[in-house]
Amino acid sequence: MENHTIFLPVVFQILLTLWLYIYLSIAKSRAAKLGQVDETRRALHDDAWPDNVLQINNCIRNQFEVPVLFYVLILTLWSLNAINTAVHILAWVFVLSRAFHAVIHTGSNHVPQRRKVFSFGCLILIVIALFSVVTILL
Repeated sequence: MENHTIFLPVVFQILLTLWLYIYLSIAKSRAAKLGQVDETRRALHDDAWPDNVLQINNCIRNQFEVPVLFYVLILTLWSLNAINTAVHILAWVFVLSRAFHAVIHTGSNHVPQRRKVFSFGCLILIVIALFSVVTILL
């Protein structure tokens, strides 16, 4: 497997985030057309929007938290020429966990289920981080 293919899950994660922005735009347009937006508060206050818009917006915020660590770890391993099959698999598992998390977050938003998926993704990231530490030290 080529080292540069490690950027496929990275690009997938980026596309997930961009899709959420598109989805947010659609949800905001619908809410505005249905008169569900407090126009006097919408510029500065999230509570001006209905819950479904807030769910998507919160999910987007999540894409700039833990996934940022994923980006840094992948770039670190790539720069160390330490990409292997295990890292590829872990990267895809992490990104798929983020996609599943986004589906839950923007859908049912069932917090216990969302927390389990989030925790699983974090566990995968911890494994990648530990592999990075071992690679750097050896």
